[in-house]
Parts: sequence; structure tokens; C-alpha cells
Amino acid sequence: MFRRLFDAPYLLLTLVPLFWAGNIVMGRHVAGHVPPASLAWLRWALAVLILLPFAWRSMRADWPLLRRHWKLVGLLALTGITLFNTMQYHALEFTPALNALLLQSTGPLLIAFWSLLLNGERLSRGQAAGIFLSLMGVLTIICRGDPHVLMNIAFNRGDLWLIAAMVLYGLYSSLLARRPAFSALGFLGISLSLGLLMLTPLFLAERIMGPPLTFDAKTLTAILYVALFPSLLAYLFFNRAVQLVGPNRAAPFFHLMPVFGSALAIVFLGERPHLYHAAGYALVLSGVVIATRWAPKTGRPPASAELETGDAIDRLQRRRPE
Repeated sequence: MFRRLFDAPYLLLTLVPLFWAGNIVMGRHVAGHVPPASLAWLRWALAVLILLPFAWRSMRADWPLLRRHWKLVGLLALTGITLFNTMQYHALEFTPALNALLLQSTGPLLIAFWSLLLNGERLSRGQAAGIFLSLMGVLTIICRGDPHVLMNIAFNRGDLWLIAAMVLYGLYSSLLARRPAFSALGFLGISLSLGLLMLTPLFLAERIMGPPLTFDAKTLTAILYVALFPSLLAYLFFNRAVQLVGPNRAAPFFHLMPVFGSALAIVFLGERPHLYHAAGYALVLSGVVIATRWAPKTGRPPASAELETGDAIDRLQRRRPE
């Protein structure tokens, strides 16, 4: 079953924004309670501890690839693991959820920019139209169907941190297209470990000079959620989907984040659904479908990568507790 899921890139790309929407909600929930570098470090530390028993053999097998491509892998770990999430959590200490969802929707445009700059990959007309249509859906949801809301949004320094974080994640997403034929678990284990290592000095500095960290139920719940869903599963799924369909086809799925965010608020916070929710959902989903159906054809990964990924998933399934 997990192997079939791993060969369904658009299902993977649908689950990723669901997990990341929960990450924004959780990050905002614990803002001011858990310092940002500490939340990011504990997130990746727990994720690495969970992953290592399953990924260790793949990481050892991928060591020769890492030695040949250490600069690229190090840059991926720095941008996508060390900096992006730490800057995002710092931004959420100042930025309301409305601003965060709006700024996260710049993801497809930034990925398109970096893909053109680094890979020479241009957006097709269908991709551009789909991104524009889904962005209109995002704005419909965020503004609650009233364009005056957008005109009255006040931006603060947290917004600047979030924009910078999104620029880095656009770079990370585009660089994934250059990833060598690592196995899925091997690459995830290596990149998370390197990102955690590079984040450690900032974590120690925050623990020495920053606010105290209290390990209560709120803190532990947040760490457990962000380690499992936005970290392990989301990065595993996103990396695999980009490997299969490329960054530009994956990018429009960022616009599902406010869709899922508002749906989570309706389900868990008791907010009432409105007509603008339905209109926004329809625009976002239509844009995603158009962008994926009318995108240039992207080849599948090399056979060696497919084989390594399949072997890694088989090992994960065999070692998974019943």
C-alpha cells in the first residue's frame, strides 16, 4: 500500500499542504510559548530519532553519493531544513495566521522564479493560468469574499521573515530537481541530520541567551505533531513528488494550504462555513487541475532511483510494528 502511495505524486502533493497547514496552526498556537529555534531543533531531533532505525542502511548505501554531491545536499539541508522552518516559527511570533496564509501562497511564484533561473524551466501557459486561478481562490478564502480585507491587511516584521523563508523554500524546491539518485529514506535521513547539525549552534545560543523553554503538555504536543507530520511525512512525500513530476508541477499545490487551514478551523474550531469558502475551494482546485494537466511532460526518475526507493520502502514496511 505504501509503495502505491509513493507512486501517486498528486496524492502525495495533496497530503503535504494538509500537514503544513497544521504546522502553521500549531506554530501560531505555541508562538511565545516555545522559542522558534528550540521548536525547530526539537522537531528535527525527534524526526531524526524516529527515522534513523529505518533509514540507516539507506544512508550508508548513499554515502558515496553524498561525498560526490556534498555541496548540493548541504545547500538543500541548509535552506529547506535549518533556515526555512526556524525563520517561519520566528515569523509566527509576530504574524497573524491571515498574513501567514497569504504569504505562503507566494510559494508557486517563487518556485517558478528559481526553476527558471537555475534550471531554465519555464512555466507553460497552462501552469501560469492554473497558478493565477488558484491564487485567486486563496485570496477569496483569506479575504472572506471581500476585497477590502486585502487592502486593510497590516504587515509587520514577521511578514518580512516569512517572505525571506519562502524565498529560501522556493530555492530548496527548485534544487530538488538536481538531486542525485539517492534513495528516498537515505536522502531524507541525510538531509534532516545535516540540517539538524547546522541548526544546533543557533539552538544552543537561544537556550543560553533566549527565553526559557517549559516542557508541558502544550509543548510536547506541538513537538510530537511537527516532528511526525510536517517533518517526516511531508518532506518524504514532497521530495518524492518533485522527483516524479518536477518542481513547477508540484508548486500549485501550495495553494491548498489555506483551503485545508480554513477547513481545519471549521472542523476543530467550530467556525461556520460560508459561500466564499466554496468559491475559494472551487478556484483553487480548478487552478491546481489546470496547472498539472497542461504542464510540460516530465520524465520519471532513473531506474536506479526507482529501485532504491522501492527497496527502502520495503525495508520500512518490514520494520514497521504491527
